[in-house]
Amino acid sequence: MISTVILQAGGSGMLGTLVPMVLIMVVFYFFMIRPQVKKAKDHKKLVEDLKKGDKIVTTAGIHGRIVDMNDTTFLIEVEGGTKIRFDKTAISLDATKAAAPKADVAKTDAAKA
Repeated sequence: MISTVILQAGGSGMLGTLVPMVLIMVVFYFFMIRPQVKKAKDHKKLVEDLKKGDKIVTTAGIHGRIVDMNDTTFLIEVEGGTKIRFDKTAISLDATKAAAPKADVAKTDAAKA
């Protein structure tokens, strides 16, 4: 009888410990892993959509225009005609597309006036 009570207590303790661990893993997935995967996918699409002549900003904060493209790198022309080669992963922002919504707002405001 005592062994039955001990086994029952041990079994429920195991389940009581397992459920919170599973819940922690689920929360970790939705708040940490899933957004990181989405961000990586969005960055990959951003880099694939770039073409020659697009204005970009690198992760180092360098602003420039794409002059030449390679499989893994971009050649960027910065102020004064200087050209710098960057890895595609160093691209942070497509300034051409970021400036487009502001231009549309300016046109709308001008049309209203």
